[in-house]
Parts: sequence; structure tokens; C-alpha cells
Amino acid sequence: MTTFGVSEPGSQSPRWLLGALVLFIAQIAILHFMGRIPICECGYVKLFEPGVNSPGNSQHIADWYTPSHIIHGFLFYGLGWLVLRRAPLSARLSLAVLIEAAWEILENSPIIIDRYRSATMALGYNGDSILNSAMDTVSMAIGFFIAARLPVWMTVAIAIFFELLTGYLIRDNLTLNVLMLISPVDAVREWQSAL
Repeated sequence: MTTFGVSEPGSQSPRWLLGALVLFIAQIAILHFMGRIPICECGYVKLFEPGVNSPGNSQHIADWYTPSHIIHGFLFYGLGWLVLRRAPLSARLSLAVLIEAAWEILENSPIIIDRYRSATMALGYNGDSILNSAMDTVSMAIGFFIAARLPVWMTVAIAIFFELLTGYLIRDNLTLNVLMLISPVDAVREWQSAL
């Protein structure tokens, strides 16, 4: 399979796959020691939480932010291709899991939770459950493998579709989330709050 104009290395290294798994388990353990709840406080697990500003958002297996994590996988695949071009795909996956796990830990720290509450549309955000955070990393890995298999143009088309779809349905997406987290725009906040 040719992606990003070169052939993927044919062999996978089990030690890199093990490294990715260890990073994933470390993410879960760190979130546990940070005091994150394992599952939704409601006491049950849903496959998909449709409410954006509901107490169940970021608590179940998937939600409207799952496409953003799939796009993370697309982006991290591209980064791995740029910086680890000659390394096996499993080494690039380990890099992707490292970045995603680090973000999930940071995202669930008090400073970022408070920033989400003050600067984005996530006014009642209390952080992710461990289940949701783990599934965000799994979603990123799915996106990573999609990007490894599809032509670049198709990966870009899927990312644009996800951004437009979630932007239309919930007035939020990866682009808006990053913008509002880093440099909030009052006009965007007003538009999002009209949902």
C-alpha cells in the first residue's frame, strides 16, 4: 500500500506494539491516580452520548467529539510519516499513542478543565471518565490506521466531512475547539451558545 507517496515498511515490530499498549495502560493508570471516575457517575455505559452539554458528554464510549479524535489519528499518522518515515508503522503508532495519551492526561488536569469551562462551549465540563478517555485514544488509533490505508485525498476528505458535520450538528469541532481553547473569539462563543 502506498501512502504519502511511499511504500509502508512491511514488517511490524512487536516491541513497538507492546510500547503502544504500555503507553495506553499508563494513560489509564495515571487518570485513575488523578482521581478520574472509571465510568459515568450515572452508573451505566452508553455506546453513544448524543447530548453535547449534558452530564453524560465525555463519560461514555463515544460522543460528538469522537470524530475529532479520529482526526487526531489522521494528523498523528502524518506526523509519524514525516519524522519516522523509515520506522515501522508500529513505531509511528507508539508515537501517536504517546501524544494522544499525553493530551488525554493534560485535558483532564484542573487547569485545562477550567480553561474549557471559561473559554469554550463546554461550560459544565468536568473532565472525561477513564472509559471515555481510553476510547478517545482507541478512536485516535482507528484514525491512524485509516490514514495508513487510504490515499491522502480520501483521508483529507473524511476529515473535512467530520469537521463540517460536527460543526453543523453541534456547532463545535476540532478546529473550533482548538481555536476557542487557545484564543477565544466572542463571535464564535455567541454562535455556539445559540445551539
